[in-house]
Amino acid sequence: MKRLVTGVIVATIIVGLGVGWVSAQKQPPQEKVTIVGSTALQPLTEAVVESYREVKPRTSITVQGGGSGTGLSQVQAGAVNIGAADIFADQQDGIDERKLTDHIVAVSGIVPIVNPQLGIDDLSLKQLRQIYTGKVTNWSQVGGPNLPITVINRAAGSGTRVAFEQVILKKGERSINAQEQDSNGTVKEIVKNTPGSISYISFAYLNKHVQPLKIDGVKPTARNVTTNRWQLWSYEHMYTQRKTTKATREFINYMRTKKVQQTLVEDANYINIHDMKVQRTANGETRVKE
Repeated sequence: MKRLVTGVIVATIIVGLGVGWVSAQKQPPQEKVTIVGSTALQPLTEAVVESYREVKPRTSITVQGGGSGTGLSQVQAGAVNIGAADIFADQQDGIDERKLTDHIVAVSGIVPIVNPQLGIDDLSLKQLRQIYTGKVTNWSQVGGPNLPITVINRAAGSGTRVAFEQVILKKGERSINAQEQDSNGTVKEIVKNTPGSISYISFAYLNKHVQPLKIDGVKPTARNVTTNRWQLWSYEHMYTQRKTTKATREFINYMRTKKVQQTLVEDANYINIHDMKVQRTANGETRVKE
């Protein structure tokens, strides 16, 4: 009798393992998507990835920064699935845009920031240009305290820098040599801790520790971006190779849906692509959206 019971138990275990094995075989393999690039887009991407796990639990998505230039070069080389950038591909040296597909997934506002103790919350476009070209070097020259201006610029591969200089500088002008930083977060920390400093970051990184500046009295708001009244903004691109994976396409399509744009995109302090009343070309020309 004991042998019979033991045999039944063993048979049950074997059947159970067999059913489990068959069930496992029916499960589709986990799909992986790697995203590298723009730190301006990174907070939004991470928020969307968190939401996407409920939609596609078997898709594993890795998000890393590194800057727009890094994202573009890595996706072109086939090292990652998506290169996140806040510049157009043809604005980056060494990138052949014909090999890539552009997916615009959001719009990012860009805002000049200073230390809150400075006591300045508004500059003219001319004053901002003079600061970044080295013609104005002390805050007393623009109505502030007698304090040297410490310019913090973005790294040469930064899409945020490209967008900023397209609007602020005149054709042929160049920013002065200054400390350069690749990350929005690092820039914010430096300005927070350096009384005379000035730099610029994406709207998504604003907090009470830095003072956003108006430009010619215009406030840096999402609504002003949609009409180009606030001219400092850039598209957030996700570049893929021409032939990419189904999992990659599905994630980008999800990110562009109206539901995601109206919730996660706006909640993360980006601008909904469907709300834009204007469009901008790679050379900085802006016109009414068709």
